[in-house]
Amino acid sequence: MTVSIDTQGRVAIVTIDNPPVNASSQAVRAGLLEAVTKTEDDPDVDAVVLACAGRTFVAGADVREFDLPLMEPHLPDVIAAIEAASKPWVAAIHGTALGGGLELAMGCHFRIADPMARMGLPEVNLGLVPGAGGTVRLPRLVEAELALTMIAGGKPILANVALTAGLIDAIATSDLLDEAVALAVEHAAPRRTLENAVVGASDAEAFDKTATGLRRKVRGQESIAAAIDAVGRGVRLPADEALAAERAAFLALKSSDQARALRHIFFAERATLADPRAKLTPRPLQRIGVIGGGTMGVGIVSAFLMRGFEVTLIERDEASLHAGADRVHATLDSSAKRGLLPDLDAVSARFDTAIDYAALSDADLVIEAVFEDMEVKKQVFARLDQVTKPDAILATNTSYLDVNAIAAVLSDPSRAVGLHFFSPAHVMKLLEIVLPGAVAEDVVATAAKLSKSLGKIGVLSGVCDGFIGNRIMSAYRAEADRLLIDGASPDQVDSAMRAYGFPIGVFEMQDLAGLDIAWAMRKRRLAEGKISGGYIRIADRLCEIGRFGRKTGAGWYDHVDGTALPSEVVMSIIAEERQTMEAVGKAFATEDVMPRILGAMTREAEAVLAEGIARSAEDIDVVMVNGYSFPRWKGGPMFAARSAGG
Repeated sequence: MTVSIDTQGRVAIVTIDNPPVNASSQAVRAGLLEAVTKTEDDPDVDAVVLACAGRTFVAGADVREFDLPLMEPHLPDVIAAIEAASKPWVAAIHGTALGGGLELAMGCHFRIADPMARMGLPEVNLGLVPGAGGTVRLPRLVEAELALTMIAGGKPILANVALTAGLIDAIATSDLLDEAVALAVEHAAPRRTLENAVVGASDAEAFDKTATGLRRKVRGQESIAAAIDAVGRGVRLPADEALAAERAAFLALKSSDQARALRHIFFAERATLADPRAKLTPRPLQRIGVIGGGTMGVGIVSAFLMRGFEVTLIERDEASLHAGADRVHATLDSSAKRGLLPDLDAVSARFDTAIDYAALSDADLVIEAVFEDMEVKKQVFARLDQVTKPDAILATNTSYLDVNAIAAVLSDPSRAVGLHFFSPAHVMKLLEIVLPGAVAEDVVATAAKLSKSLGKIGVLSGVCDGFIGNRIMSAYRAEADRLLIDGASPDQVDSAMRAYGFPIGVFEMQDLAGLDIAWAMRKRRLAEGKISGGYIRIADRLCEIGRFGRKTGAGWYDHVDGTALPSEVVMSIIAEERQTMEAVGKAFATEDVMPRILGAMTREAEAVLAEGIARSAEDIDVVMVNGYSFPRWKGGPMFAARSAGG
């Protein structure tokens, strides 16, 4: 049964069992409403505990229902029935209570959580606002400002934060269900959330300041602005009026283009590892080696440590090793201060360093994150081939280079794979799993499982120059350069991209990452004959005079006291290159920028798909959204093209 009722003394245990995440589907809602009636009518029941089977509490709504006509009973009615019950209901939360799951828990009269539980209202990430009372009940349990940031930001909070804030009443110290039953016995009468006053309602100035700050970050996503408005109503209006307005906003957003695009990405992210090889038995992974303690290597080490792995960092000398280790510890310290690491000492104890590759003799997986040079990477793989155990997986973190060529130096190329992390590696969600021709099937399965173990979205890619993402981004950057030749300015292109929803423009991003990195890639590709026809040298000329971006104080922009300013030097170089290419720069309309950028991206994406580098158009969308900050509410370049009839 989807919802069952058992008893423990005079306490009824109502259990939801709707794998995999106990989504609040129509069957669950109907079962809960029936459970309310049965427990209300049973004279042998004094209280009720609401629990969930499996690995999590209710982790949200059944998103598949969003494209269907509404089906009764509706979640707001179910929650209202629970809240109105004459017998106290206690929510026993483990795993995650998200969206409708947290709304359901807030409709209960008391809440207890497992220490590792997380709670949140992430509806904005699907282009929605909470639709079952979340914007009204949450600010009656926690400070209104926290409610606003949780709902408009869409990020969950940990159990210890929820306890301090007042969202839950207790954290279980042993058995969650037993302690939930004890809590139910302890309280003889319900405590209804909607009867509470708004927490911190008197500090309207602070609430408005937080709302103003959030509005500045909206960048065109309708649901965030709607969430801010909904929480404002939840704080200021009577509960019944705020509930009605929230529901109307939810229903209006549900059928919007942005919500449709976000649902597309939601399902696409969950289908990236549908390849049969990803479902095979993986190799065991516990001990990890990382070669290189630069920015990327440090991020990779930190990502593994935060997820329970044992990691050894290898560097070429003691000075580089100490510097890399210090950066790892700084990253871990920062994460601990933000509440992401409950036991920093335990995490640090799993970290080791060495300059001798022999320290990797028992590693299950070794990832090289050294300089982006083919010969250097081949040398690293050749040394690893000598010191690692035969079944250890050897991975390259290359962003552009031929993984087949790197794998070929091994006596057994089948154990090589590309694991393309995105910087900062401990934060970014995307992991491109690049599959060379000889890769073993269980290596694919291991890489797929690894992506999940690291909390990342793994996408399988074939081998080509730049794989899925960087290849498409090369086309995007090339089109941006052509826009300059045709009359646009760097600032005009970047402004158009920010208005579209990108957090940063193409030239701003190059200044942030460093122009020298892409310069080295272009020089390699030119030497290999992979670039021909209409090559634009503006970026090369900037590098030739030492304008590498923010780190040198000058790139596409002049960087003065942390501010990027348009550069006369850059505009002069652009004018000279227009003349060299016999181009006539003309007044350029800003509204013409994004159609050209998107057109170039879509054409390259279609080529990547046709060549079999990407498994599906949806995989491409996932890569662009999660690796390159393509506005999530646009759905991705391939989806955007289809939406426009392309």
